[in-house]
Amino acid sequence: MSSVTSAHSVVEPRPTSKRIAGAIVILYALITLIPLVWIFLTSIKSPPDSISYPPKIVFTPTLEGYCNLLTTRTRQTPEYIASLPAPTGTCDEVTRKRNMVIAGPSNFLPRFANSLVIAFGSTFLAVFLGTLAAYGFSRFRVPLADDLLFFILSTRMMPPIAVAIPIYLMYRELGLSDTALGMILLYTAVNVSLAVWLLKGFIDEIPREYEEAAMIDGYTRLQAFWKVVLPQATTGIAATAIFCLIFAWNEYAFAALLTSGEAQTAPPFIPTIIGEGGQDWPAVAAGTTIFLIPILVFTILLRKQLLRGITFGAVRK
Repeated sequence: MSSVTSAHSVVEPRPTSKRIAGAIVILYALITLIPLVWIFLTSIKSPPDSISYPPKIVFTPTLEGYCNLLTTRTRQTPEYIASLPAPTGTCDEVTRKRNMVIAGPSNFLPRFANSLVIAFGSTFLAVFLGTLAAYGFSRFRVPLADDLLFFILSTRMMPPIAVAIPIYLMYRELGLSDTALGMILLYTAVNVSLAVWLLKGFIDEIPREYEEAAMIDGYTRLQAFWKVVLPQATTGIAATAIFCLIFAWNEYAFAALLTSGEAQTAPPFIPTIIGEGGQDWPAVAAGTTIFLIPILVFTILLRKQLLRGITFGAVRK
């Protein structure tokens, strides 16, 4: 009996092993944060400091990059600038120090708003359709289910550039080119395959007996799905939503090819920010910093569901 107990006993790692593992995790986290910290530091540098060599670690912070990102400016003579009234804000003051005046807002905020609408809209549709499809594959006898699942997965095997030209021609004929609706439908089609495969695994882990008991109590199949399956699959839905949102939020190839003005998103717009001397690196870094905030906040809000979801933390039999 003692041998059986010892065979099933859990071996605790040594304190030294725990400290080493913790140090490795902390070191890895710090290394992965270096690019993000560098981008933020570049966003608060002046244009000369941002391209200095060797790179400046100690510098005077400035909001010039954010001002250049959010406004358009025109160069004026010192006499004209001296004739203007006092600056009305930080950006106005920073701009006048460069002998320029603010001519109006830039196109960044509309492009940022397009990213929000397209990314979150396509994520909602992909998760909604993926949940329904995954439930069908998990609970019903679907003819050729394995072949259909493999076909769904195969749509992600090809690189985007392989289908970019056909999609461009199709969108031009349908009038969906450079429209938010067209981009939402495209990102939804790409993400549905991922959503189906991820969510099917989660729904498979939910015991069928829960639904059967609910239907015996008088629930319909739809009511059992809504009140029994969905609450148990919340972690999987949250994890799937994060992965779908990351793809739609960062996607560049389709956005660069299919949008140019009205529906252009932030990823193809940020690299086009040009200053007087070429690329305005503080403004590019400022745009990247702002662009990271929504996805970062969304992931932090769902971090508990994500951690449980990626380990298939559904209710098991």
